[in-house]
Amino acid sequence: MGSGRPATILHADLDAFYASVEQLLDPSLRQRPIAVGGGVVLAASYEARAFGVGAGMSGWRARRLCPNLTFVSGHFQDYQRFGDEVFDVFQAFTPLVERVSIDEAFLDVGGAFRLFGSPTDIAMEIRHRVRSEIGLPVSVGVARTKHLAKIASQVAKPDGLVVVEPEREREFLEDLPVELVWGVGPVTQARLAASGIRKIGELAAAPNALLDHMFGKAVGGKLASLAVNVDPRRIEGSHRVASMGAQAALGRRLATPGLLRSTLGYLADRVAGRLRESGRAGRTVSVRVRFKGLRSVTRSATLAAAISSTLTLTELASELAGAALADHPREREITLLAVTVSNLVQEPTLQLEMPMDVGDDRYRPRTTRGAARWGVDRSVDAIRARFGRDAVHYATVMFSDVDRVPEAFRELAEHRTEGRARPRPSPATPSTLQR
Repeated sequence: MGSGRPATILHADLDAFYASVEQLLDPSLRQRPIAVGGGVVLAASYEARAFGVGAGMSGWRARRLCPNLTFVSGHFQDYQRFGDEVFDVFQAFTPLVERVSIDEAFLDVGGAFRLFGSPTDIAMEIRHRVRSEIGLPVSVGVARTKHLAKIASQVAKPDGLVVVEPEREREFLEDLPVELVWGVGPVTQARLAASGIRKIGELAAAPNALLDHMFGKAVGGKLASLAVNVDPRRIEGSHRVASMGAQAALGRRLATPGLLRSTLGYLADRVAGRLRESGRAGRTVSVRVRFKGLRSVTRSATLAAAISSTLTLTELASELAGAALADHPREREITLLAVTVSNLVQEPTLQLEMPMDVGDDRYRPRTTRGAARWGVDRSVDAIRARFGRDAVHYATVMFSDVDRVPEAFRELAEHRTEGRARPRPSPATPSTLQR
């Protein structure tokens, strides 16, 4: 299974990150079961997870499972600060760092041997520095590919290190549960289990025809490749974001016009605000509607001009969602709505167009109507920047009953780091590498 390519890819994943930060900030919480959140568990410490408490669980159920559970409201600015400090440690060893979320990243250390030693040495030193300098536990996987490095880091949890040398890849993967394969969620896992496939080794041995029949050639071929560690992806450093999106889980709700408008307004407000914050606008808007049974449909529209207006995005998203529902008249209940804006460009300075009849002007940002919305959005952004996000809302958002996960937590979860220019720290000096 191995090749001539050495194991130089690291996947570093901070352990129970939000809960670990809370325990770091308040030592009295250490080694105690804690959860970030209140009505809903946003994150849980390993001590709480031992009782079955997990993210997304209702607060009452979590307390029932763990009577000694302590809830904390969350220090969201500290999460960002600690995440950035850990990222600085990664960059001290290699410029080839792909940050995939606030608490995990891939590193390619193939060019750092002479400075810092073997990939294993580097992984050990990263764990040491993150623990000693920042105070957080981090698990690291080392392997030939991104896929296997991520699996290794999951096996290493909590607070461990797993190195998979090329010659023992098959042995390592053979008995691991199939849900560790990238892209295997609960539905895919259940379908595989129904065919007797529960371990990665069994997935690797499955006939391609069976996987193609179950999932189609594209997905079936991808699963077959990953099961034998064929993953050609390389580490992608800083790059501009290709899209921005948000989604809301609804349980099972009747797809009424009011629910669509309020939920899509809530999502559009989040997406458009992030677009404006980054100085971007997008031409393509996509809406995904998920029905019961996990079946989803997507509708998209590409505009002549890029938009970032909250109200304009709300209107277009509502039309797309309406079209999706009209095409599926038997589907009366929905479980999720998602809005994504892609085809992004730098948002140009607003300049009014000549008042010419060029067709439907509802979505053009440079009309008189578009300029008025531009002004409203900037006023809302300025108030929120000074007084906080909850200081002002659009009416559709204010009266929406969409799941009320704190906005600060959502911003961290949805945050795209690729487009942020952050100063690169100085390389580690030899003295920092003494163990």
